[in-house]
Amino acid sequence: MMADHNNHAEHGEAHFREKHLMLDPLPRGQMNEMVMESMYHTTWKFWVVFGLLAAITAYALFYSWGVMIAEGLGVAGVNRPSYWGIFLVNTVFWIGISHAGTFISAILRVFKAEFRRPFTRAAELMTTFGLVQAGFSIFMHMGRVWLSYWLMPYPNQRMLWPNFHSPLSWDLLAITTYLLSSTMYLFLPLIPDLAMARDRSTGWRKTFYKTLALGFRGTEGEWAHLRNAMNIFAFAIIPVMFSVHTIVSWDFAVATRPGWSSTIFGPYFVIGALHSGMGAVVAVLAIIRGTMKHMKYFIRAEHFDAIGKLMLIISMGWAYFFFNDYMIQWYGGDKWTDHLLHFHEYGPLGWMWFAMLICNVAVPWLILWNARWRANPLLISIVGIIINVGMWFERYIIVPISLSINRMPFTWRMYEPGIEIPLGIGTVTFFILLYMAASKLIPLIPVWEVQEGQMAHELKKFGRETVVTVSELE
Repeated sequence: MMADHNNHAEHGEAHFREKHLMLDPLPRGQMNEMVMESMYHTTWKFWVVFGLLAAITAYALFYSWGVMIAEGLGVAGVNRPSYWGIFLVNTVFWIGISHAGTFISAILRVFKAEFRRPFTRAAELMTTFGLVQAGFSIFMHMGRVWLSYWLMPYPNQRMLWPNFHSPLSWDLLAITTYLLSSTMYLFLPLIPDLAMARDRSTGWRKTFYKTLALGFRGTEGEWAHLRNAMNIFAFAIIPVMFSVHTIVSWDFAVATRPGWSSTIFGPYFVIGALHSGMGAVVAVLAIIRGTMKHMKYFIRAEHFDAIGKLMLIISMGWAYFFFNDYMIQWYGGDKWTDHLLHFHEYGPLGWMWFAMLICNVAVPWLILWNARWRANPLLISIVGIIINVGMWFERYIIVPISLSINRMPFTWRMYEPGIEIPLGIGTVTFFILLYMAASKLIPLIPVWEVQEGQMAHELKKFGRETVVTVSELE
């Protein structure tokens, strides 16, 4: 009887350790070597995919963009009344993608959620790389990109200043602020891992890591300064994140157009950004886990389960704000708004409106309520991709489709994209390329954070029960 009880207790502890990364520690040196090996280990499949994506990116961002610069914006589909097309759709989409990366890392760090530890860096990289694509999309929309410096305040003899009434100026200021702050927030927790990589590298890599590690040796004083800086940035970057997408929503909400003039657009855009960003994070984590060596040890089913719960809650929040916005516009009784709402649902692209609801509400609610399905990396990553398709449809409905209907029926015209399509594909392939390059240059797993968490977690027995305890580390 006693032997059966001991076997049951041992089986329970083994189950705990297999399920939770924080309870399954490995020696520090072995974990460091696993992360280094994941960077050095490269297969031929990696280079085939990398070369293919590089070719598509070069065609889209060099050839297609060059054609548009040489020929002018006339080769794009933007024309009266839809002066904003896919370029603005992609700008809003990529800013949304970028939001969840920093949000996940900062908010979970502030609330000390322990499951965050192995995937914060992969999420933070998404912020920086997503903002790069958003910046590209804005410059594409400008047409005469060589005059982009006109957006920056600069001294001149005639005292001409940028038009601060222009949403382009708002976007530039918001994106630049967020890009600088999120890059700093990405870099700070990277320093100890760069120092670890420096001590285990030779040749050009050693020089590269030595430069970026800033001489970090892991003294008590260095750790204290690093933790203080990370805490300050974690608290400061959350309001910055909310403000950026609120400013993006003002691009639309301050106009007196049907469908745009809404006081709820600020929080509606923020929750939409988090919805698409969380979907992107889970897809990125599934790809990293499936393609990089040793990543199955660091990224486990528990992490997909936890992110899946957040995705379900955010999907419910998005549904609330969407129907709130829809009901207020419908109840208002404005003639042109009624025309626009009817056009959304029954116009030539009405299928997109229904597909948006299926992708953003029906699919997440049907799948993410189940714990076993949430913990399946392949299934939840497919849900994440579907959510992003739905969120791209939402931005397409808000921008070019809503611009097709205004208060002057003689100008009504459907938007037909042209060169925007290869340029948009180019931003997607460039985003993936940046991730692939980063996976071979920097540790995607914050090893020191994982090791710190494993030191804090412990299994203890109270009578017959085995419980998890977490110590406070300073």
